[in-house]
Amino acid sequence: MEFAGIITEYDPFHNGHAAQIAAAKAAGTACVAVCMSSGAVQRGGVPILPESVRVRAALDAGADLVLALPAPYACATAEQFATAGVRLLAALGCDTLVFGAEDPDADRLMQVAALLAQPDLDAPLRERLATGMTYAAARAEAADALLPGAGALLRTPNNILGIEYCKAILAQHAALTPLALPRLGVAHGGGAGEHGGVPMASASYLRCLPVEDWEPYVPLRAAALYTKAAASGLLADADKFEVAVLALLRARPEAAFAAVRGVSEGLEHRLAAAVREADSLDDLYTRLKTKRYPHARLRRLVLDAALGIPAALPAPPYIQILGARKTALPRLKQAMLPAGTSLADLARSGADAAKISELHSKAVDFSALCRAKTQPMGLAFTTKPVVI
Repeated sequence: MEFAGIITEYDPFHNGHAAQIAAAKAAGTACVAVCMSSGAVQRGGVPILPESVRVRAALDAGADLVLALPAPYACATAEQFATAGVRLLAALGCDTLVFGAEDPDADRLMQVAALLAQPDLDAPLRERLATGMTYAAARAEAADALLPGAGALLRTPNNILGIEYCKAILAQHAALTPLALPRLGVAHGGGAGEHGGVPMASASYLRCLPVEDWEPYVPLRAAALYTKAAASGLLADADKFEVAVLALLRARPEAAFAAVRGVSEGLEHRLAAAVREADSLDDLYTRLKTKRYPHARLRRLVLDAALGIPAALPAPPYIQILGARKTALPRLKQAMLPAGTSLADLARSGADAAKISELHSKAVDFSALCRAKTQPMGLAFTTKPVVI
């Protein structure tokens, strides 16, 4: 293992993330590249802190390169999120993919990933979907019928994402070896705990706390960054986010919803009706909710509809570097995709690059609108990379 990659959100960066980077370095890697969500996050929202703050926290904790996972892929299903991240890290030249898992047995996770790609799964999956089960539950049950124990792995969030990484590696024939590390401290979405005397808390738990209460659970240098960011009005504002999403949705014609990613089975009509009546985002999600569509999918659908993310997207066409150690920048010369720090330059590298950069910039502009202090437009193109 010489060049390791991590796919992540760092929303916010905390002690568990720092321990993961340290573990990758301790395993012998010379360089750690982080592919980090930018402009949007997988839960169907905007990151609590802007990219520059999260990038600096990662570099301070030992990361060597931080590249953007553009917003159209960041606010996506676990499969799409993983597929895009694997493509970018493989194109950068990474030889190992490091990730946390509740069951850190990479061989077992790879075995389940291979099963999910087999046609034998199709019939039992369809049978369970026909009963009204969610896709995730139906897939877990169908997989367990073919490979006992697979269902349990497909019911825990970090295992699920790890399996999606393995699926992407197999599908892309990527030269990446999966390295699963045990998730430290509390479970995904859990509260606070500790590991080896170090306080640990999940990112979702921290997002529910005031920034001043994050300090025990984040590296000291990150805590200083977060305090400064909060004082500068850079934290995400949930009320602004709500009004902005509802305003964008109300401004869109109903016909436009049919072209949005994730819309099927007449869901565009249900979405249009909900938009007309909803008086809050929670009300909107409630009006959309069915047994078939879990809450996380609906949150992503709503943000996709607000931002106009289409159903068909090209594979990530470029590698945008958000931050780096100077010593790691020469690795860009070996990249198999256009790579650099200037999104404007990357956008000119082809039609797909122009399309993705435009969608990404729109999401970053939206994120800038949803800060405690509204930020200007164009930050995707004007923010300088963090270089140390």
